[in-house]
Amino acid sequence: MSGKRKKSSFTRRGFIKASVAAGGVLLTSNLIPLSACSANGRSGEEAGEEGHTNNPFGEVATVYMLREISPRSLVRIYEALGRSVTGKVAVKLSTGEPGGNNYLKPELIGDLVRKVNGTIVECNTAYGGGRSDTESHLKAAADHGFTSIAKVDIMDEEGEISLPVKGGTHLKEDFVGSHYANYDFTVVLSHFKGHAMGGFGGAIKNISIGIASSSGKAWIHSAGMTRNASEMWGNLPEQDLFLESMAEAAKAVADHCGDKILYISVMNKLSVDCDCDSHPADPQMADVGILASLDPVALDKACVDMVYNSPDEGRKHLIERMESRHGIHTLEHAEAIGVGSQKYNLVLLDA
Repeated sequence: MSGKRKKSSFTRRGFIKASVAAGGVLLTSNLIPLSACSANGRSGEEAGEEGHTNNPFGEVATVYMLREISPRSLVRIYEALGRSVTGKVAVKLSTGEPGGNNYLKPELIGDLVRKVNGTIVECNTAYGGGRSDTESHLKAAADHGFTSIAKVDIMDEEGEISLPVKGGTHLKEDFVGSHYANYDFTVVLSHFKGHAMGGFGGAIKNISIGIASSSGKAWIHSAGMTRNASEMWGNLPEQDLFLESMAEAAKAVADHCGDKILYISVMNKLSVDCDCDSHPADPQMADVGILASLDPVALDKACVDMVYNSPDEGRKHLIERMESRHGIHTLEHAEAIGVGSQKYNLVLLDA
């Protein structure tokens, strides 16, 4: 990959507008090739032995799925992963931008958060809006009900720390909230949906942009050109460089955690816009279910495949968002640098 920088086709105004103002499916459709999936998905299979978080050799990962989206299903799919939390547990999710309403609701996730005795963790944003400083961010978390189910920690309230990026093309280090060092285990609880810049947001985005400090977010968005959010808009790189930087930041977090991390993604309220948007577009396709894996690349790829293979005609809007931003390239680069594998077996727990 050339290091040459090109200006992004996304305008500063457009990004600000997008970011600030802003049923059960089987993999049987012929809409896209399913070479990433097992030819014979296993139904109702029990979780196997605990695996590694990173899957650097492209081995086939396991992705579990439940079609029912409920508090009970979240706990059940966590247990299916076969990796028990230990020590002080961070639950990384999006608290949702004030004005938006698609974020994962406390009444849905509360049982799981309590089961793992987790602290909900976030970092401040690198744009305006209602979560750019700790006081406002905590208010948003309270207004959305998260403080009623667990403690909420804005991890960059007192600064940031650097995690090394091994094998990165654009980033050599990733800047995350300093409080992240206080946690022993991370439960990555993601709302899969579209995203104005990345095409889609899932597990990889949640551990890269999501765990990055405010200045770390600018670092990723600029592909390592600046940590100053006010300078970021003048340093937006070619789109693929940004996507690759997200993958590289995700690798830093995955490497830091080792086997002390797991990933769960909820495919509901499938808007083309992220939960960081204060006025997201209404979802135009039906909910799909809950998916989980020890491999974040496989999990995101399974979610993407679920969109393509949905019988819901409304899928075209989310597909357009993903393709117009070349979102799949995030997973291509993540696989190339050893974050995980796009190959997976799908285990349908409620089949």
